[in-house]
Amino acid sequence: MRTTILKRTSRWLGASALALMVGVGGVSTAFVMTGQNAIAQVQPAAEISVAPRNQQEGFADLVEAVSPAVVSILVEAEESPRSMQRGGREFNFNFPDLPEGHPFRDFFDQFGGDQFGMPGPGGEDVPMPPRRFMAAGSGFVISADGFVVTNNHVVADATKVTVVFDDGTEQVAEVVGTDERTDLAVLKIEGEDLPFVTFEDEASRVGDWVVAVGNPFGLGGTVTVGVISGAGRNIGGSNYGDFLQIDAAVNTGNSGGPAFNTEGEVVGVNTAIYSPNGGNVGIAFAIPAQTVKQIVRQLIETGSVTRGYLGVSIQDVSRDIADSVGLDQPLGAIVQDAAPDGPAAPAGIQSGDIILEVDGEQIDDALDLSRTIAGKAPDSTVELTIWRDGEETTLSVTLGTLSEQPAAPSEEAPVPQEEVPSGETSVGLTLVPNGDGTDGLLIQDVDPASEAAQKGFSVGDTILEVDNQPVSSVEDFESAIEGVQDRGRNTALVKLSRDGVTRFVGLPLSE
Repeated sequence: MRTTILKRTSRWLGASALALMVGVGGVSTAFVMTGQNAIAQVQPAAEISVAPRNQQEGFADLVEAVSPAVVSILVEAEESPRSMQRGGREFNFNFPDLPEGHPFRDFFDQFGGDQFGMPGPGGEDVPMPPRRFMAAGSGFVISADGFVVTNNHVVADATKVTVVFDDGTEQVAEVVGTDERTDLAVLKIEGEDLPFVTFEDEASRVGDWVVAVGNPFGLGGTVTVGVISGAGRNIGGSNYGDFLQIDAAVNTGNSGGPAFNTEGEVVGVNTAIYSPNGGNVGIAFAIPAQTVKQIVRQLIETGSVTRGYLGVSIQDVSRDIADSVGLDQPLGAIVQDAAPDGPAAPAGIQSGDIILEVDGEQIDDALDLSRTIAGKAPDSTVELTIWRDGEETTLSVTLGTLSEQPAAPSEEAPVPQEEVPSGETSVGLTLVPNGDGTDGLLIQDVDPASEAAQKGFSVGDTILEVDNQPVSSVEDFESAIEGVQDRGRNTALVKLSRDGVTRFVGLPLSE
């Protein structure tokens, strides 16, 4: 299990108030706890009442009911000897060619050169065999005929996967399908009447109880309890986001295990913890049931997951960006660029458009748009509500299919730079026409006391547009700034390029 990822819990159980009766000399004090408020009441001892025993006082019944469907996942896998993990960092033994006479050349040649192998009987290089290892995780059965859910990272590169039930029964499982983007996997074991659990229909809320059941450190069925501490978390290393944060203790080996609500329904799949030392610190993350259900259904039906593709690069709308385009609230996702061969550009989506809604559903930020589009079926048509030129408009886009393969970076030959005159601007930037053969203005200097410096403008950045207008001279830049001020706005929308990545910045203007 990863050492920097998180987990989750379930709902409030039992009465809405907890009464603690403490008898003192024939008089008892009842501290009634409701939320965070404590109210002290004094009453005669004769009036003390005991809660009926039919009210649930713990989670034992819940745990007893769901445990038969929670399993341990034992994995046999292979790891190449050319790389190993130390302290969370990867050290690769693929050394570059060393020159003759290098002090380390003879040493590495003894071990098969850059393959780090061993010399064979005839002196030939014999690479070391892959290192076999075993790992343990958790999972849970979701159907009587033996479909099991766990994390992708639990079974990745597995040569053999064994499912172990709470009673010690073992079965070798087949990997039906995996999805690296959401870190989910579905396994299949034989069975016709296996115990199984179901997913919640209504999303749990922050503050609801959760019960995590899993296999921490290979100990087998272990139960921990907590609450949902947060929702919609975006954690490092994930390109999908929307995790539940829980404070139930989750440790190595809990990955892939379920988090239940008090009804015994699965509210999430524990997938990561946040930990500075590898142990539980009360911050864990789980994949929400709504996401799990959608992905698991596709994996069972087809063995893979397909997602909708819009073909835009996007970023969040900051308060400054909202001010620069006349939006009341910093909502939606602003389009940095639309791929010319993607679905968005032919449908009319342009750089600088802000996508506010998809099929009438509000978009909060860039991650929300990514998740929403990914949840749509390829070749389906969506209605996008966008903000352009100070007003809303609607465009229809037929989505493509998202490719899971990263695009190969393009290599461009450098263009000889020519010396050109620079010019200072009214916003504390010194600009020069871009000498690399492309449009835009190169930032040559930034006044450290200016708003531009505060907003992160840096020497070497290229300003491509101001107020959605291309600029290629200082005169173009100043004219666009004046146009923003003439319309009564005090923030200009600036499109920047840095290291080949474009983004929008809202630049506050002086009075």
